[in-house]
Amino acid sequence: MNSRERVFAALQFTPVDKAPLEYHPCRRGLFEHGEALRQLFQQNPGDFEDFTDLPIPVPPKDAFDADGRYHEIKQDVWGTKWEYRIFAMTGHPCEYPLADESKIAGYQLPANTFSTPAQKQELAEHVAKVKEYGYCKMGWISIFERMHALRQFEDILMDLYDDSTEINLLADRLVEFQAREIADYLEAGVDGIQFGDDFGTTTSMLLSPERWREFFKPRYRQLMAPIKAAGKQIFFHTCGCSREILPDLKEIGVDAIWPQQTAYDTQDLAALTKELGLATAIHIDRAGVMTSGTPEEVEREVHRTAKAFDIMNGGSWFYVETDNGFPFENIRALLRAISEYRK
Repeated sequence: MNSRERVFAALQFTPVDKAPLEYHPCRRGLFEHGEALRQLFQQNPGDFEDFTDLPIPVPPKDAFDADGRYHEIKQDVWGTKWEYRIFAMTGHPCEYPLADESKIAGYQLPANTFSTPAQKQELAEHVAKVKEYGYCKMGWISIFERMHALRQFEDILMDLYDDSTEINLLADRLVEFQAREIADYLEAGVDGIQFGDDFGTTTSMLLSPERWREFFKPRYRQLMAPIKAAGKQIFFHTCGCSREILPDLKEIGVDAIWPQQTAYDTQDLAALTKELGLATAIHIDRAGVMTSGTPEEVEREVHRTAKAFDIMNGGSWFYVETDNGFPFENIRALLRAISEYRK
């Protein structure tokens, strides 16, 4: 099998010659470990897009406060201001363009990512390059995350339960925006498209499954329909415990999920996803095991999870992302254990 065949097999719950491997382009790991991390990844190539040529990030000299601590505030193209306290990691919104609900009706969304012929051509060339050696998954299609980046999180939750005219207008406009993004990815020939909205806490959903089905499910169904019609795969990332809506995700077209495994019982999640036919990214606990565990604990967790998901018989793949504070020996142990399934 080549890399693309391997990923397709895993998504279809078909045995693989070796376990598929995906890397996330997390700049923080490169910042902390530099060339040593790049070389480690190059020695253990994955099956999705290769990010090992990313430059090692360097913080701007003026990005530190009087005490020498990193601190930046940046405004994105949506008009949200973000505060960053850990370099090369995602920040937090600190100023919202839609804090005042009355501004929703007149809010102007930014241009789509691929708005010009040159941008579309560049995307098509990039997709073709990735597909020469691996599976091409692209995008980050979001409704909920974008909503609470534009307006305070607690207000968005109240808006959802009030079912206000304004929140429905905002959601529908975001769906239109994301539909154009999806059309561009499909035209470029990607293999799969990634959705991402976090709906869970460590123990339950942020909103009731019933409200999720009323508000979000039909909008996701609308966005996913052309992807399924084109014969492409759909990936869905959602942190926290979202067990109650996993059957709904499968129903509307999702092929694979990238869950926060610490929010679930591993055996239960493995059994449920196999029953539903939802392929699953095996993502070793970042906040606990990868940050505070020993290399031996990292390796044990890899083998425990791979066994639960029966990774060599399809239906799962390894996912590697390097956050702040991962000891290099733990990253090395992670790749060492994964390599046992990729010989």
